Amino acid sequence: MSALIKAAQAADFPAEISLVVSNRPDAAGLAVAKAAGIRTMIHNHRDFADRIAFDASLDAHLRIENIDIICLAGFMRLLTPWLVERWRNRMINVHPSLLPSFPGLDTHARALEAGVRFHGCTVHFVRPEMDSGPIILQSVVPVQFEDTPDILAARVLRQEHALYPAALGLLAGGRLSIEAERVRIEGARMPAEILVAPRF
Repeated sequence: MSALIKAAQAADFPAEISLVVSNRPDAAGLAVAKAAGIRTMIHNHRDFADRIAFDASLDAHLRIENIDIICLAGFMRLLTPWLVERWRNRMINVHPSLLPSFPGLDTHARALEAGVRFHGCTVHFVRPEMDSGPIILQSVVPVQFEDTPDILAARVLRQEHALYPAALGLLAGGRLSIEAERVRIEGARMPAEILVAPRF
């Protein structure tokens, strides 16, 4: 969230962070948002009878506020398919793995256990299935033999902070389209050659 706020402060960034919502009154992000002069809203899930009621109320508030895009950032509550479909192609998330590998929790420990050589993060459009949806951008980090889950997490987090604002900029700038659940980026050019040279 902090990375999105910082990116949006640039004059040429095509989106404004206008509201930060949390279902937890003690979420640290609320203080960060207030310090940046961004309005906040606590939408405590304990105040609602079930997930449908929570999501319906949240949807109503977001529409009253004229929100165009939802960026999930540390929001660990599963959303109902109803809400996800209401915001189809306007809700994005960042996940600390190279999806579709390692959806869910404990991604860094699982990557180390699997012995993968590369790990990373993914920004994707949200779909009803957890950690699924068309991939917008991915960033790859090498996995070192000496890595622990915490060390690897820190390396991936640095990439998340760069990747998420870039993906939001593409979406808000109207440069993304979805064809057969694959994302096309307007004006994107693939390098003529991509070389991956591991260091020994």
